[in-house]
Amino acid sequence: MLMLRCIVCGDVKEDAPVYVCDECFGPLEVIYDWERIKEIASKEKIEKGVKSLWRYKDFLPVKGEPVDLGAGFTRFIHAKNLGEIVGLRNLYLIDDSTNPTYSFKDRVVSVAVTKALEFKMKALGCASTGNLAGSLAAHAAKVKLPAYIFVPAGIERVKLVQAAIHGAKIIEVEGSYDHANRMATELAEKNPEWGFVNINLRPYYVEGSKTLAYEAIERLGWESPDQLIVPMASGALLTSIHRGFLDFIEVDFTSELPIFNGAQPEGFPIVRAVKEGGEVEPVREFNTIVHSLAIGNPANGYSAREIIKRTGGYAEDPSDAEVVEAVKLLARSEGIFTELAGGTVIASLIRLVESGRIDRNERVVAYLTGNGLKTADVFVEEISELERVSRYEEVIAW
Repeated sequence: MLMLRCIVCGDVKEDAPVYVCDECFGPLEVIYDWERIKEIASKEKIEKGVKSLWRYKDFLPVKGEPVDLGAGFTRFIHAKNLGEIVGLRNLYLIDDSTNPTYSFKDRVVSVAVTKALEFKMKALGCASTGNLAGSLAAHAAKVKLPAYIFVPAGIERVKLVQAAIHGAKIIEVEGSYDHANRMATELAEKNPEWGFVNINLRPYYVEGSKTLAYEAIERLGWESPDQLIVPMASGALLTSIHRGFLDFIEVDFTSELPIFNGAQPEGFPIVRAVKEGGEVEPVREFNTIVHSLAIGNPANGYSAREIIKRTGGYAEDPSDAEVVEAVKLLARSEGIFTELAGGTVIASLIRLVESGRIDRNERVVAYLTGNGLKTADVFVEEISELERVSRYEEVIAW
């Protein structure tokens, strides 16, 4: 039987759309019946499954028919060219830019919306800086439910095109993402029949990211990599991937837990805590072009820091300039145009190799969470004045 448990005090709750403990206000996580899962799950069953995240349905917190737009089981790339440049023999990339709405958010939203239907919710919502907005709107359209998207003031309109095209109601909130999230939280508490995927459905929502761990293990021949590089905003992605590795260790599908490394924009809380050895202190004022990772008060920051520390990993926070150069390097070496969060991952990878924290012969998996066209405005200046010709002979002369 599926249950929820408080991460802080351990209190157990029934399966329901709640996200904080009523005893200590700690965050909740899903707990599973592992004896049952061991009876029904197998490597062979997974390998014969659908080519989406739902090949791992036995490990996800749902009962009914999945809302499946085809997210997950994305490209797994042995990045030999980039590996040669940075000094790694076995560098692999999981490229979630090929998901239905071009980011990893399709994984988490697919699970959360499936759960919302299970709870018979009447509307869907979220706070977002772009990727989640597009994904939620697409899934809401599929299941014929209204969608309400709360975004921080001043967000670039191009980041909201997906959500708008799919028919979502977009509400701009004065202030940062944290302000938008606070307003969405207040509305979720007032309207229990509305499923806010990253608020009252959050315990289920984050479970979708576990499939990024499952895929790494399956695609490496049911073995764990040596090291990971994961982008961090709230820290939820890193903690969910960690849970995914523990799940497959629990059922003996793999035996080793990799080293976890985090990647975050310069000056943000989780990396600062890792580097300085202190607590995860909120940051109220910041300035970065990596908006998708710009969360000043990360809900899962403490857990992410502990996982990094416990597995012997590290965290890096490259500058915006390093991020831009890393996006260009990846595109020109592997033919992959990733968004700025992916650039943050590659720039952090370079730092980790140069500092000796990653060995040349280790198997490394880096996560690219979105498509470069989502942040293409940053690179418009890369297109200089175009060469104009009137005869093909002029081209040959070059």
